[in-house]
Amino acid sequence: MVTVAQARPSDRAVFIRRTYTHLAGAVAAFIAVEVLLFMTGIAGAITSLLAGSRFIWLAILGGFALLGWFARSLIARAQSGEQQYLGLGLYVVGEAVIFAPILYIAANFTTSDVIPTAALLTLLLFGGLTTIAFTTKTDFSFLRGFLTIGGFIALGLILCSVIFGFTLGLLFSAAMVVFASAAILYDTSKIMHHYSTDQHVAASLELFASVALLFWYVLRIVMAMRR
Repeated sequence: MVTVAQARPSDRAVFIRRTYTHLAGAVAAFIAVEVLLFMTGIAGAITSLLAGSRFIWLAILGGFALLGWFARSLIARAQSGEQQYLGLGLYVVGEAVIFAPILYIAANFTTSDVIPTAALLTLLLFGGLTTIAFTTKTDFSFLRGFLTIGGFIALGLILCSVIFGFTLGLLFSAAMVVFASAAILYDTSKIMHHYSTDQHVAASLELFASVALLFWYVLRIVMAMRR
């Protein structure tokens, strides 16, 4: 397999353009689904449901983990473009449902500038990290071990916080911003050094997942600072 980094400059440029165009499309679709959830009242209903029992949140997280696995598997095994887009679309909708409660709280119980501020900060961080990944031409695959261990630790803390009812504070959110930033560097490097030029849909899904994780914790920090 010829990787993106090994491909001809023209093919590499096409791959990068397609990947980030699909990423932008995924973000636009995410916003559209969120607007629909808010307009139909589903976002408020989901928030009320989660407020009723913290264990429902565990079920939703578990379901989302399975959805993420299924979406990635669907794209990896896809024999057609339609299947790849189905995988990406399922993942975007799943992320929108997961984000609905925190966005509902941010929109209704904090100041009006919280969501735009978090979105702008996320965009600036993502742009800066992407620039670093492309301009340094470094293979950030060495971050895999850190991300694996950090992911298990973060998951354990989140599970404990839900089960035992304690709140993960600002320090945890800051640590997760660092984790998500490392994931963006790793994913950007991975798609260049380990993906072929026809895997732009899979690449956009990986980047979207990391950007969503970054936005989640940037939003939490901005919300905490506005309280």
